[in-house]
Amino acid sequence: MNWLPDDALDHLQNVAAQPDLSGTKYRIVKILGRGGMAVVYLAYDQELDREVALKVLDLPEAAGDLASRMVREAKIVARLEHPGIVPIHDVGILPENRVFYAMKYVKGERLDEYTRRSLPERLRVFQKICEAVAFAHAQGVIHRDLKPQNIMVGGFGEVLVMDWGLAKVLQDRESLMFATGSRKASSAVSTDPLTDHGAVMGTPAYMAPEQASGEIDMLDERTDVYALGSILYFLLTGAPPFDITSIASAEQRFDEKPMIPPRRRDSKISRSIEAVCLKAMARQQDQRYPNALSLSNDVSRYLDGLSVTAYRENPLETAQRWISRHYFVVLLILSYLFMRALILLLAGR
Repeated sequence: MNWLPDDALDHLQNVAAQPDLSGTKYRIVKILGRGGMAVVYLAYDQELDREVALKVLDLPEAAGDLASRMVREAKIVARLEHPGIVPIHDVGILPENRVFYAMKYVKGERLDEYTRRSLPERLRVFQKICEAVAFAHAQGVIHRDLKPQNIMVGGFGEVLVMDWGLAKVLQDRESLMFATGSRKASSAVSTDPLTDHGAVMGTPAYMAPEQASGEIDMLDERTDVYALGSILYFLLTGAPPFDITSIASAEQRFDEKPMIPPRRRDSKISRSIEAVCLKAMARQQDQRYPNALSLSNDVSRYLDGLSVTAYRENPLETAQRWISRHYFVVLLILSYLFMRALILLLAGR
């Protein structure tokens, strides 16, 4: 008997697992990624002649909770029309009863692959992430799963926040019909198992304390601010703020696995940007930045060579920052004084 080689067997398994796209305008090209409940494919839109990312439920249960969550995610993202949030093009149910939605296919690299760039470049990308998250907050939506793996950086510097599957609606709005059928946002939120008290959903290394402990009623914009601070930590150090491989739960981090401050990982990190990061990641919500824009504004002040609100400088640090910001002016003044001294010295001979 001739056995199939492993790569041929894997190919056959992938083909067999592919969704039935008959009756749709899409054709599968390849798998882009696989998550807990869905598979994302690179697909070709034959009507509009373009590539799209097609997210398909991995289980054929169109009427189940997972299907409702996917439809809810698609409707939330479709309402968040912002350059920093991946747009949704289509949503529906396949012949085999699998829910799918089509979104923009982003060519580029994930943020966790972006740490090779200079610090100013990384911080400017971070500001764009904050802007997208702030827009979502203005619409009454928090992400709840912000992490480098859920952010794409395109080839032209565009930044897209993705994977809104755990998003939570903070405000009831009649125009937001997130649930399947005709239920309004209020009923969709109240019946969503993701919002039940005690439900811990998210990524432990980037999760705020109130989220890790399942205090759903405590979640607000500052929960995402904490996650943004964790992303900033990653951009500064190249590592997540917590190593979750050796802990039993997300909540255990804060008691038994204290976070290593950024400067202990890399002494070249300035005290001011470290302070910005640590303020965003404060354990108590009222000690964090009140919103994503406040965090972004402090990062902007740091990039502009100004003092940040998160750190109180001593006089020496203020002088050093001023000299660094006005380096060329200082250099010209010192050059002028040196030449004047040299001329006076020569004239006195």
